[in-house]
Amino acid sequence: MNTEITFIVESDPDGGLTAHAVGHSIFTQGDTAEQLRENVRDAVRCHFPDDSRRPKIIRLHHVRDELIAA
Repeated sequence: MNTEITFIVESDPDGGLTAHAVGHSIFTQGDTAEQLRENVRDAVRCHFPDDSRRPKIIRLHHVRDELIAA
């Protein structure tokens, strides 16, 4: 049993945020950071219905691309 699961969080070009789990087929999105956090919790509960096997910690790793002129 893993005690932690990590999600990569990125800005969606159409607005809002997307998140996908590292090592698991879990994807979700939200219009706001708070909505994304709730959707991630819900997605983890759905993916791991057995509470004893569900990760206890959810880590959100925010990735931000920045382009600058050379």
